[in-house]
Amino acid sequence: MPIQIIIEKCTGCTLCLKACPFGAISMVDKKSPSVGRQAVIDLDKCNLCGACVPACKFKAILLEKAKAQCALPDIKGYKGIWVFVEQKKGKVQSVAYELLGKAHELAGKLKTQVSAVFIGNDLDDQLDELIAHGADNIYLVAAPELANFQDEPYTNILLELIKKYKPEILLCPATAIGRSLVSRVAVKIKTGLTADCTGLDIDPEKKILLQTRPAFGGNIMATIISPNYRPQMATVRHKVMQPLPADKQRKGKVIREDFPVSLYASRTKLLDIVDEIESLVNLAEADIIVSGGRGMQGHENFKILEELAAVLKGAVGASRAAVDSGWMPYSHQVGQTGRTVGPKIYIACGISGQIQHLVGMQSSNIIVAINKDPEAPIFKVATYGIVGDLFQVVPALTKKFKEALGR
Repeated sequence: MPIQIIIEKCTGCTLCLKACPFGAISMVDKKSPSVGRQAVIDLDKCNLCGACVPACKFKAILLEKAKAQCALPDIKGYKGIWVFVEQKKGKVQSVAYELLGKAHELAGKLKTQVSAVFIGNDLDDQLDELIAHGADNIYLVAAPELANFQDEPYTNILLELIKKYKPEILLCPATAIGRSLVSRVAVKIKTGLTADCTGLDIDPEKKILLQTRPAFGGNIMATIISPNYRPQMATVRHKVMQPLPADKQRKGKVIREDFPVSLYASRTKLLDIVDEIESLVNLAEADIIVSGGRGMQGHENFKILEELAAVLKGAVGASRAAVDSGWMPYSHQVGQTGRTVGPKIYIACGISGQIQHLVGMQSSNIIVAINKDPEAPIFKVATYGIVGDLFQVVPALTKKFKEALGR
């Protein structure tokens, strides 16, 4: 047995009974009444935590924990960085170019190549653009059955490609499609997966991927590694990486793969794709975002932000506090539990700047903070800070922009 009581040493002192958090120890009479009582362990309740061992002053409890034996896979021969290219209705999503840019940077440190995995139908007109944005190779799988994303066929294809070509790193967008796909792949090939990364780097000595993401509600940033399994897999948030400038002179190789039609089968049927209707510019694609937080004091006050956004042809965002208060719908939320954005200009109005919000917008090119509290954390990341009453500052900015832009 992994744990047992040494009868000759047990004095019946009950110290172990008090130390056990699971109530697995009880006291019973010994065979000889003159000797007294002894401890007995109920193995159905004991979870081998070991709390009783140091509690026993007479060293009457013996605990032997077997060392876990786990055969590690052979990771030799895995090489190259892959990016899954997300497409909708045959159009490459901009997050793919962001991932190619980051992959190109990582590949420089590993002295390897960047490959794009492109699945769909009638995609040839976009191959040059992927190469221009950093792809050295493109693994292209095209068929009418693959025109739109579906979990099972896309998972099957990606699994076959990984088995055949063995990439050491696979990056995927942290979108609804990317999260659904890559988690299935990770389970099938028994490798690790770090979700919602906001930072990626290469360990200079071990040459492994360093995957950074928010943890514990965004209060700390955790760096996660997967040294013993391949490929190393991560999903990356939209708008936290920068795409490479398109280089039309770049050359790349297109590798066309064909698979049996049975691999494209799905137990589900796609009926239709309905585009989301946005009242203003889509947050993820907006160049200018005007966001409001708790300092807006109410739903009706977001009108002044909408006016400024309309003049600048931007979008309106909100902090989690504003969304939780019911002032703005969730689709406008910026932050760890909302959307990650990276506009050219981000104007934060009445937002204190907690880490959960900063994670979602800190990659903006220019950050303008408007807050009456000069000690607000938002000013630490702001390019420009305005200490004042937003109900006076924002209308004044709107007026000046109208004059300057002739609107």
